[in-house]
Amino acid sequence: MSTSEVFGDATRGGEWAGVRLDVAGERIVAADAPGLERSLAGLTLVEAAAVGGNPLAVDALASALGQVFRAEPRAGRVAVAMSGGVDSAVTLLRAGREAIGVTLRLWQDPEVPDTERACCSPEAVAAARTTCHGLGLPHVTLDLREEFKHAIVDPFTRGYEAGETPNPCMHCNGAFRFDELLAFAERAGAAELWTGHYARIVERDGMRLVACAADTTKDQSYMLAAVEPRLLERVRFPLGEQTKEETRAEAAAAGLPAAGRPESQEACFLGGDDYRAFLERRGVASAAGAIVDEDGATVGSHDGHWRFTPGQRRGLRISAGRALYVLSTDAAANTVVVGTRDRLATTKVDARGRLYVPVTEGDAKLRYRSSPVRASVETTSDGFALALDDPVHGVARGQFAVVYDQDAVVGAGVIRNTG
Repeated sequence: MSTSEVFGDATRGGEWAGVRLDVAGERIVAADAPGLERSLAGLTLVEAAAVGGNPLAVDALASALGQVFRAEPRAGRVAVAMSGGVDSAVTLLRAGREAIGVTLRLWQDPEVPDTERACCSPEAVAAARTTCHGLGLPHVTLDLREEFKHAIVDPFTRGYEAGETPNPCMHCNGAFRFDELLAFAERAGAAELWTGHYARIVERDGMRLVACAADTTKDQSYMLAAVEPRLLERVRFPLGEQTKEETRAEAAAAGLPAAGRPESQEACFLGGDDYRAFLERRGVASAAGAIVDEDGATVGSHDGHWRFTPGQRRGLRISAGRALYVLSTDAAANTVVVGTRDRLATTKVDARGRLYVPVTEGDAKLRYRSSPVRASVETTSDGFALALDDPVHGVARGQFAVVYDQDAVVGAGVIRNTG
């Protein structure tokens, strides 16, 4: 069997560590890896992923292993997506002794104000590894910073430039994240991928679908709505039937350090920053333009249409004697159209996406935090159209329309037109 050489390194606080491995198949035949608690020579890649030691040396080892990690299938083996938080920690605890933790290290703007709470930060990766190693289980880090930047961050920037209000987390969960995690599970010889999402999986018409969690205050079915049903055959959400409080209590009872870890932030690459400041750093040009009413009369000015989204009221700097809201933006003309709140009402939505199960009516959610509204549903050539029973205010192009049949997600698509 041929041998391949792989190198990984890490830096922290001005210090550096490196690890060099000679790998044949799924076994390490030789290693230059100072600072670890034991020799790696003769270990399988799975065994090496559970080795601890100096934190910087372990970081370097993780960098090397992530490039070549693989293992033969094994009964009971489960890949567990680890964020460093309490939800994934409890999921790992339930997965048993054959579990392998995996964390995606994703791109972050280096100038964000708070990286520690993001689910993809170096701190989160270290916390996830600590949880795994504390239970005597292997942990693998996949460095996907450049891939994530290309697939998620760049389209997010282009979306705002085009006058949309994109939802990067939906795109990440719907394609990028689960594709990468399931591909890893296959390489790791794991039959299933478990995650700590608060959602359930149900079967309708012979198809597995994402469904609402028992804990409605933590339900993440909307954020998972774009996950292809075919992928759900290999996915499990063990926390879907319990509350967040029960999860924290379970973690505390098991003595898991993650029991008190705060929630990770949405749009992790923003690190708690305002998206406008982020877009400026990404080179989106600030260009003066007009704020106009629905008749086209100029009522104010702005310094970039992408700073505004439908339903926004603050930041308009208009003295009109009445409350005005952003109705729409025109990227080509660099204008922002404003009007009264009643003009924000939308009863028709056209979305590019897919209905997983044919339905003629359902409950539609048009933003993560919005309440569902009853709607008639019509299939189109590349998605679906919704006729809402009650008007919804502030619907934005680029956000996701998600259709529910009772508690199951039966369709998801990007909003492109409203009326």
